[in-house]
Amino acid sequence: MTETPTSVTRRPRHRVTGLAVAGMVLALAAPAAPATALAGHTRAAAADPVSVMKYTAAERRDALAYWTPSRMKAVGKSVDLGPTGPKAKPWRGTPLKTIGRLFFVNANGADTWCTATAVKSANRSAVMSAAHCVRRGSSPYNTNSSMVFVPGYNKGRKPHGVFAVRQALTPRTWQTDSTDDMSALVVDADKNGRKLTDVVGGQAVAFNRPVGDKVSAFGYSATRPQLGEELLRCVGTAKKTSGLQAIPCDMSGGSSGGPWLADFKAATGKGVLISVNSALDSLTPTEMRAEVLGATAKKVYDRAQRA
Repeated sequence: MTETPTSVTRRPRHRVTGLAVAGMVLALAAPAAPATALAGHTRAAAADPVSVMKYTAAERRDALAYWTPSRMKAVGKSVDLGPTGPKAKPWRGTPLKTIGRLFFVNANGADTWCTATAVKSANRSAVMSAAHCVRRGSSPYNTNSSMVFVPGYNKGRKPHGVFAVRQALTPRTWQTDSTDDMSALVVDADKNGRKLTDVVGGQAVAFNRPVGDKVSAFGYSATRPQLGEELLRCVGTAKKTSGLQAIPCDMSGGSSGGPWLADFKAATGKGVLISVNSALDSLTPTEMRAEVLGATAKKVYDRAQRA
């Protein structure tokens, strides 16, 4: 895995709790490399608004071999974040082929997962999720590995196959300052040579959309009885809050990166992705927060769809 590190300015964000899961722990803090160790890198790298991690062909093969069916099942059984609901409801409608579990090994070496969504893209291979599902904020070195996307995952079933992630892109501001919590991933073709959205389709994506839509938020929450094995949904009207947007929702760890779909049609399973699950407010654990996708997010998406 390769990338270009840059200098770091740390700014903690105490108001929110990230939703990625790792064993029995949420968002473990770990010391980052000191900024002084990064002196001498070019200004051009620092100026690039998009941070890109690339996984080698060997790393991608290893990721596919690593995430066996038994390992996928085991990671869910290792986490119990309390009872589900009442706002989060199991999705029982049309199977949502575009939404799936994003499995990976986090920076602490623990198996874990987030939620991610196949989106329309020029390369037919782009997925959107949260930045903290890719790397720890305000840290150039704490990155995740062995990353695979399983669209349509449900109770151990992988109806559309498993796709290895070959690139993971986040805003540079997430790497340096823990802001703009979104990511775009680029996946390999499947074992039959088919590109992702040729297999499952893709959700439309909108940027700079005014806050106030009625949205359906989806995620593989590590709450019981589902424990990440089934897709949950919250429905609410977004409101502005502290530079972000929020809806009533009590999904927890594992739902990070799940899509906020406006104009959602239950019959088709399609909508317009306007953001992704980012965090629960630490003082209001029944309110899900998400970024307002703007110019920075579009740069990340555009870079991914051209990769």
